[in-house]
Amino acid sequence: MSVANNQFMLAALEQAKKAALNDEVPVGAVLVLDDKIIAEGHNLTIFNNDPTAHAEVVAIREACRKIGNYRLTQCELYVTLEPCCMCAGTIMQARLQKIYFGAYDEKSGVASNDLNLFNDRRINHQTICLGGIMAEDSKRLLRQFFLKKRDKSGEI
Repeated sequence: MSVANNQFMLAALEQAKKAALNDEVPVGAVLVLDDKIIAEGHNLTIFNNDPTAHAEVVAIREACRKIGNYRLTQCELYVTLEPCCMCAGTIMQARLQKIYFGAYDEKSGVASNDLNLFNDRRINHQTICLGGIMAEDSKRLLRQFFLKKRDKSGEI
């Protein structure tokens, strides 16, 4: 992975930290066009009372507003956690060509071998996915967040 790609994943991790500071699950995302970050987002589901306000969707919405188009065909997404099925649908509708993600999500992820919606030939758009990018950093944020939650309530 190139230095520039690491830079973009580090920016996504910074977004994830913002989510954690707001007591949101620490997931962050950035959208890149021509090697520049054009949009960023972190989980805002609780803050916005919106189950669709995942980091990926927040960043995609911002990028669409900035570009003035709902198609982001030349953009790449960097996100700290493997996308869920809702985010995968949004990514495919936006026609993103490539995504890079950090930690794999064994329960809800849809970009790995067991269930990979991104390369399902029955869907009219396929997106290239590369996972495990700076995964330990993403996992550490998630672990710390949920340990803190357990300490407060005794359970999740």
